[in-house]
Amino acid sequence: MYAKRNRVRPQGIFFALLGWICLLCSWLPTAAAQTPPGDEPGSQKVYRTEFGPNKSIFRPSRDPARTANGLALTPPMGWNSWNKFGCKIDEQAVRNVTDAMVSSGMRDAGYAYVVIDDCWQSGRDADGNIVADPVKFPSGIKALADYIHSRGLKFGIYSDAGTKTCGRRPGSLGHEYQDALTYARWGADYLKYDWCFTGTRDSEEAYTTMADALRATGRDIVFSICNWGVNRPTMTDKSMPWEWGEKVGNLWRTTEDIYDTWAGRKGTSLGVVNILDLTEPLYAYAGPGHWNDPDMLEIGNGGMTDDEYRSQFSLWAIIAAPLLAGNDIAAMDAKTKEILLNHEIIAVDQDKLGVAGHRVRDDGDLEVWARPLANGDRAVVLFNRSDKPADITAHWTDLGFPEALSLNVRDLWAHRSLGRAAGHFSARVPSHGVVMVRLAL
Repeated sequence: MYAKRNRVRPQGIFFALLGWICLLCSWLPTAAAQTPPGDEPGSQKVYRTEFGPNKSIFRPSRDPARTANGLALTPPMGWNSWNKFGCKIDEQAVRNVTDAMVSSGMRDAGYAYVVIDDCWQSGRDADGNIVADPVKFPSGIKALADYIHSRGLKFGIYSDAGTKTCGRRPGSLGHEYQDALTYARWGADYLKYDWCFTGTRDSEEAYTTMADALRATGRDIVFSICNWGVNRPTMTDKSMPWEWGEKVGNLWRTTEDIYDTWAGRKGTSLGVVNILDLTEPLYAYAGPGHWNDPDMLEIGNGGMTDDEYRSQFSLWAIIAAPLLAGNDIAAMDAKTKEILLNHEIIAVDQDKLGVAGHRVRDDGDLEVWARPLANGDRAVVLFNRSDKPADITAHWTDLGFPEALSLNVRDLWAHRSLGRAAGHFSARVPSHGVVMVRLAL
């Protein structure tokens, strides 16, 4: 059995207090979703709502001086080539996925970005400009980006802060402004910026340099910080991107790479629950425009059960993670499509309040995770880590509601109301599975 790290056992008193305030002040859910006057993004203070032990209703951002660029006010959604294609990505595969994003309904569900990861590059020309591999991308990146845009989607690309990318292609070190301008001219809307072959570079300074270069292009480009925060001999605040990422980029990796398994390690890659447990304690760092990134979705890649894939999708939504599909969209089956297109769970992930959820009850392998939503509802996940089905109960006092309150319970996987409940809600949860509900007055 996988051993959890960083277990959290919040006390219920603060949730109950918040619930009574919500009940007595009907304006509170609306107010919580708004920025207090004078605290607009980029001004001296930025507030976000939280619930949890020893947390006030409003708390200042960890670095209130500024937000990075005003982009990604909800977690980015889209597709990334790496999990399925790795270095075997080419122009035709990207075009096929782009078309499938439209025909499958992914685009209309909110999956906006088509991101080409590593191994698209071949070198630099005589002027130092980055050049795409002419065999893999015979039409060039600009033409491919234009095609992606013509289909109503946004284009993302990959680079690295070092001399080489992780796939040993040319990195951006010493070419930051030149590369940023190239990406902008190609029409990039998103840049994933990795951290291989960086030597002794300071990570915050390196990412700030590229952030400044992107800003100088005048084009809106979401900046994805692909620094795990674990690859320094001595861990310091400056080596952990969540400590400084809010003022530099829009999302930052919280762990090593994901791979398509429930739990465990394979080289430098981790299973879903390993990544979940490392990311959960960082929930307070997330908010509109700056998100924890536990890496891509593995749904549809074949290494886990449907219940496990539903668990990943539900838990990524409850922690307000980016939803970047990593499968072959052009070849996905009906079950994969059903999971990725669950509009009710996508709505939780994209909730405009932007508060990342976390574990609120931990009974060994049986857990309750929750997240407050902009209209005053609560999204709740009953999560069973064990190897057999089990009954799990969510108590109102763990969620910020008075115990006697009657709430409507809606099952977000069954897409139906389960009626009203007072004090608690219980359900039978499959092994490695979830039940995800939305609670409303």
